[in-house]
Amino acid sequence: MNERGSITFWILGLSIALLFLGGISVDLWRVMSERRELAVVADSAASAAASAIDVDHWRNAGEVRLLDDEAVDLAESVVAQHVVAGELAAPIGVAVAGDTVQVTMTREVELTLLRVLSVGDDPLVVRVVSTARATPSP
Repeated sequence: MNERGSITFWILGLSIALLFLGGISVDLWRVMSERRELAVVADSAASAAASAIDVDHWRNAGEVRLLDDEAVDLAESVVAQHVVAGELAAPIGVAVAGDTVQVTMTREVELTLLRVLSVGDDPLVVRVVSTARATPSP
């Protein structure tokens, strides 16, 4: 039995496997990086929106509540200042309930090598939800 040249096929197979693993790691790293960037912007927007305290109500009733329209405007202005704003898959969602605000952001990430392995051409959707609670300083 002649086994000449079999090492070439093993090395070729190993090289292709390493290429796929490298490509997959690059795609996954990019997805995590996009998610981290989106989370930073969502956290900033939620913190800004939580500063829209209804001061008159707090002074009169002693309870904290947010001004809905002002909180939404503050969150949207923070998001608009970041590069991420033009790359969102959907408009940001801002939900205000009493003294709490929740900001939701979604972005699509186009895959490169993982697209070859997956079925279809659909991008991966990254969604981040950030919540902040308003607390006035004493």
